[in-house]
Amino acid sequence: MTVSFLPALNATLNATSAILLTTGWFHIRARRIRTHRRFMISAFVSSSCFLLSYVIYHAQVGSKPFPGTGLARTVYFSILIPHVTLAAAVLPMAIVTLRRGLGRDDTRHRRLARITLPIWLFVSVTGVVVYVMLYRMRWQ
Repeated sequence: MTVSFLPALNATLNATSAILLTTGWFHIRARRIRTHRRFMISAFVSSSCFLLSYVIYHAQVGSKPFPGTGLARTVYFSILIPHVTLAAAVLPMAIVTLRRGLGRDDTRHRRLARITLPIWLFVSVTGVVVYVMLYRMRWQ
C-alpha cells in the first residue's frame, strides 16, 4: 500500500482545521454557541484525522530532509521548529479546552480557549506552509 498521498491529505486536513477554527471563532463572537460548538468539534475531528494520518505516513516513510539551502533552509527551520514545538503543546490544550466547553465550564473554557485558539491556528497554518516548502517547492 502506498502512502505517498498522505502529505497532501495532511495539508488539506490542516487547512480544513484552520478554516473550521476561524469560522467557530466568528460564531462564538456572534454568540451562536451551538454553531460554534459544531465547528470546534469538527476542527478537533479534522485535527485528529491529521494526527492519525501523520503518524501512519511517518511510521512508513520516516522523515523527509529539507532539500533547500541558504536562506530557504533558514526560513524553513524558523517555521518548522515552533510548528513542531507548539504542535506538541496544543494537543493536550485542545483536549482540555474541548472538554471544558462540552461540559459548559464556560469561564475556564473561555480562559484556556484564548490561549489554545491562536496556538492551534498557528500550528494548522504553518503545517500547510511546511508541506508546501517540503513537497511542492523546487529547490536548487
